[in-house]
Amino acid sequence: MTIRYLTIHCAATIEGRPHTADEIRRWDVERFGQPSYHLVVELDGSYHRHLDDAQRGAHVAGRNTGNIGICYIGGLGRDGAPKDTRTANQRQTLRSLVATFRQRYPGIVVRGHRDWSPDLDHDGKIEPHEWLKVCPCFDVATQL
Repeated sequence: MTIRYLTIHCAATIEGRPHTADEIRRWDVERFGQPSYHLVVELDGSYHRHLDDAQRGAHVAGRNTGNIGICYIGGLGRDGAPKDTRTANQRQTLRSLVATFRQRYPGIVVRGHRDWSPDLDHDGKIEPHEWLKVCPCFDVATQL
């Protein structure tokens, strides 16, 4: 399988709650019958692998083949609204992981989950739509 994409996600968990990568994996297995993400980044910046690169995840509907998924714990403010809740350690780990995958797979396209929205026009610009995804709650193109 050719790896063409790397997609960044948030777990849609409340800011500061110490959920674990194993919890995320368990929730995904219960919902999808398999782990969704290749890697999950915890609040302290540690990351845990749940799928090998060549294994198909379950993180972008209809676009999982050749697409590595990385998820960080968080993504919702204390009020439950979408928010960039990444800790400094998570930010550093995500930057490092993206750099590693760019080196491993030259030409890999790095996107946020929201960038897969069908509302993207042919230039990659986001068109307004009421249900546009916000995950991972930050702009991957400018921050990673």
